[in-house]
Amino acid sequence: MRQSLAWAPMRGLYALKPWYTRRLGVIVRAAVARGVSPDVFTVVGVVAGAGAGAAVALGWWPVALVLLVARLGGANLDGAVARAQGTSRPWGFVLNELGDRASDLAMFAGLVVLAARTGAPADDAWWAWGDPVVWALVAAAAATLPTFASLALAGAGGTRLNGGPFGKTERCAVVVVATALPAAIPAACALVVVGSCATAAARLAHGRRQLVAAA
Repeated sequence: MRQSLAWAPMRGLYALKPWYTRRLGVIVRAAVARGVSPDVFTVVGVVAGAGAGAAVALGWWPVALVLLVARLGGANLDGAVARAQGTSRPWGFVLNELGDRASDLAMFAGLVVLAARTGAPADDAWWAWGDPVVWALVAAAAATLPTFASLALAGAGGTRLNGGPFGKTERCAVVVVATALPAAIPAACALVVVGSCATAAARLAHGRRQLVAAA
């Protein structure tokens, strides 16, 4: 499995991952001692992501916050446990990617439902930029761009890039805010669109330099 590469000038909240991993160290050690498969944590992350999607749809932002933290924890722990056990494998990489995409899909599906339930903001509101359901759908599509960019670069022989100005952690944070303030869903989704496009572009630029240097 290719190792991820994060670049210091534009890591965003991804820079907190080592700190978060250290906080989860007791779970990693317990999993290693008991021989718990890293795939268990992938499943935990996906289940938490699905639950978070339901909480977002219902507007329960504190529950969504807790479940999204659990989702990020599961996504962090599967790799950390695999490395600690020395069992990292290509199929684990595939499961991790599928789990992340499924969790993102559930989260944005919940946001679409919330947007449909709460309706459009008042016409004179500063955030009234259009139908919030459309914005949520566009944001869901845009959120896939950074991953597509990273996987395309990895497929070309580059490094699987993580990090950037707006990644998975930022998406979760913005969705929690949008869940707490449904009227601002269009503004939150616009931030997801702009941030995701910027992150994809940054990864492609960095990856292109890497591939050119290796040629």
